[in-house]
Amino acid sequence: MEVLEAIAARRSIRRYSSREVPDDLLRKVLEAGRLAPSASNLQTWKFKVVKDPVTRRALREAAHNQRFVEEAPVVIVACADLPALGERSKRTLELLRAGAVKPSAGMILWYLRKKGDAEGERGFLHAVINVTIAVENMVLAATSLGLGTCWVRAFEEAKVAEILALPPEYPPLFLLPMGFPAEDPPPRPRKNLEEILI
Repeated sequence: MEVLEAIAARRSIRRYSSREVPDDLLRKVLEAGRLAPSASNLQTWKFKVVKDPVTRRALREAAHNQRFVEEAPVVIVACADLPALGERSKRTLELLRAGAVKPSAGMILWYLRKKGDAEGERGFLHAVINVTIAVENMVLAATSLGLGTCWVRAFEEAKVAEILALPPEYPPLFLLPMGFPAEDPPPRPRKNLEEILI
């Protein structure tokens, strides 16, 4: 499948078959994330692959009981890699490791803004954008391989970090349930091109 075809074919899939995702396909999807561009080539991402049904059930609960998070045979948890930011994240990392700031994007940004740390805030925003680009690469790769995905941002970040025993320096930003689709939803409405040009 060509890139533009994958972009047009991509849907948010919320029903998955029980068929396992072969490891070679999973590796191709993860490789697409690894190859994503990033600000200053810092590659500020870490990914946790979750296949275990018990852990997926716990992730479902942390994701406000969204059924498909558990139903998908694989959930990729996309995290920011704060140590990759170097000096920009030094103080934030100290506070995260001391438990003074929860490992959540909102709390980290709140802290950086409160402290007037514009450089740290800019670095953290770059990390979030980098992870976002990497996840979109994975979404399109999955589509091209016949897999379905669904971006999930509605979840309790601190709870996900606890479930997966994530180090505080890797706050979770997105859940990406993935598997073979058990539905074929129609495309969602999109604005026409003229509406999005300024």
